Amino acid sequence: MITREQLEEKQINIYIIVLIISVIVGINWSNSSILSSAIESVIGLLLYGMFCQIPFLELGQVFKKRSFFKALLLGNFVLIPLLVWLLISLFSLSSSLQIGVLLVLLTPCIDYVIVFTHLGKGDARAILAATPLLFLLQLILLPLYLWFFLGKETIRIIEISPFVQAFVFLILLPFLLSVFTQWAASGSRVGKQLLSFSGWLPVPLMALTFFVVITSQIAVLYARPAPIFAVIPVYICFALLAPFAGMAASAICKTDDLEKRAVAFSTSTRNSLVVLPLALSLPAPENQLVAAVIVTQTIVEIFFELIYIKIIPRIIPGKKR
Repeated sequence: MITREQLEEKQINIYIIVLIISVIVGINWSNSSILSSAIESVIGLLLYGMFCQIPFLELGQVFKKRSFFKALLLGNFVLIPLLVWLLISLFSLSSSLQIGVLLVLLTPCIDYVIVFTHLGKGDARAILAATPLLFLLQLILLPLYLWFFLGKETIRIIEISPFVQAFVFLILLPFLLSVFTQWAASGSRVGKQLLSFSGWLPVPLMALTFFVVITSQIAVLYARPAPIFAVIPVYICFALLAPFAGMAASAICKTDDLEKRAVAFSTSTRNSLVVLPLALSLPAPENQLVAAVIVTQTIVEIFFELIYIKIIPRIIPGKKR
C-alpha cells in the first residue's frame, strides 16, 4: 500500500498526468464547462487540507524569522509588481487580457507553492506559516494595484463582493476549520484521526482541482487561441525573471539560503486557483476570456515549476548562515 510520503514524492507525475487527461476531456466533452460550478468547493477543500498541515498552534518560532518575512513581502508586493508593470508596458494587451494577467501575476500563491518549495529543498515550513499573511495582504493590495495599472474607469467592472466571498469561503472558513481540527487533535482520538487523514488530502485534492479547473476552461482556450498566444510570452518572461526577484529580496534582507529558496519559489508561483473564481464573477463574456488567461498561466507555471525544483537548489546552495 502506498504511504503518504510516497504519494507526495510522486505528486508531480500525478499532476502532469491529470493535466494531460484534463485537456483531452475538456476538448472532447461538450458540457465540460459545467464543472466550473465546482471550482470554489474543490479549492476550499484543498485549502482546508493544506491549512491542516500548518502548525498554527506552534508557529511562534517561525514568526521570529523577521528577515524571511521582510524578504517575502518585499519580493511579492514590491519587486513583483514592478516586474509586472514592466511586462505590461512591453507587451500590448487588450484590457480584458490585462485584467487576467494582473489578477494572476499580482497574487502570490498560498497553496501548492508549499509543495514545490519542499520539493525544491526550501524552507517549506516558513512558507506554510506565511500563507495567511500573504493572502490577507493580496486581498488588501490587489484592488490598489488594479486601480494603478488599469485606472478607475476599467476597475469599475470589478466588484469587491467576489473578493470578500473568496476570502470567507476559500480562506477564512477552511482556516477556522483547520485550527479547530488541530485543537481537537490535541485532546481527542477522533481529532487525531481526522488530522492524520487530512494529511492525505492535499495531493489528491490538488489533482482534482487541476482537473476541474482545466477541464472546465480548456474549451475556451481551444476555441479562441489568439488571445492566449498573446499572453504566453508575458508568462514565460515572468517565469524566467520572477525567481531572481525573490533572490534579490532575500539578498537585501539577508536571509539564509533555505529561506532564499523559499522566497524564490514564492515570487515565482502565483495564486491562479484562488483568483479564478474572481475572474468568473466578471461580466460575460469577458469572464470566460479572463478565466482562460488565468488557466493558461497555470499551465505555463507548472512546466516551469518542474524546472525550478531542479535549478533553484543548484543556484542557491543549501548552507545556512
